[in-house]
Amino acid sequence: MRSTIPLLLVLLFSLNASAEVYTYIDAEGNRVFTDSPPRGNAERIQLAPSNAFTAPHMDKQVPAIQPGQPPAPPAYQLLRILLPEPDSTISDNAGNLLVTVNSEPVLRPSDHYRLLLNGQPVGEPSRSAVFPLENIDRGTHQLAVEIIDARGITVERTPSQPFHMKRTSLDMKRQANPCKKKDWGVRPECPLADKPKEPKDIPLVPFI
Repeated sequence: MRSTIPLLLVLLFSLNASAEVYTYIDAEGNRVFTDSPPRGNAERIQLAPSNAFTAPHMDKQVPAIQPGQPPAPPAYQLLRILLPEPDSTISDNAGNLLVTVNSEPVLRPSDHYRLLLNGQPVGEPSRSAVFPLENIDRGTHQLAVEIIDARGITVERTPSQPFHMKRTSLDMKRQANPCKKKDWGVRPECPLADKPKEPKDIPLVPFI
């Protein structure tokens, strides 16, 4: 009898969930499972609902994954310093320099140019593309320009580019063209403050 129980269990679980299953004890004392209602004292078994998974219909079109929106193009395609040219030498004894910039397209209504000299802002941001600089020390310096919006955020920036300021000192000018008596107070390199004192006349003392 024990050997028939596993077989009966397999039969039980292989039956369709919608079929009716009956059980009874046969003449030899074995429990029998069947889907045909026998005559006599048979007990109907209530089967649990099936857990079978019904696959979804594949005829529905699954929308393709839409790629992300491309990033917005930059507001400016070009920003550069026109003058001075990179690595140029400027000869100006007063250290004056005129910087001009250009952008494409032109500045938006809320944007401004800001000039950087050696990494530091020079003056106030401006919508003008021309920046006059004065009294720049002799030597090599770095120039850059950036565009900022109404919040002060940098929208675009050029790489730093060098220029060299050459200034002739007053001493160098005097050495090249010494100041004469008539030049003091006339030529810029011959200020009266630098005029050497003239020796005083020594009175003649009669020799006894």
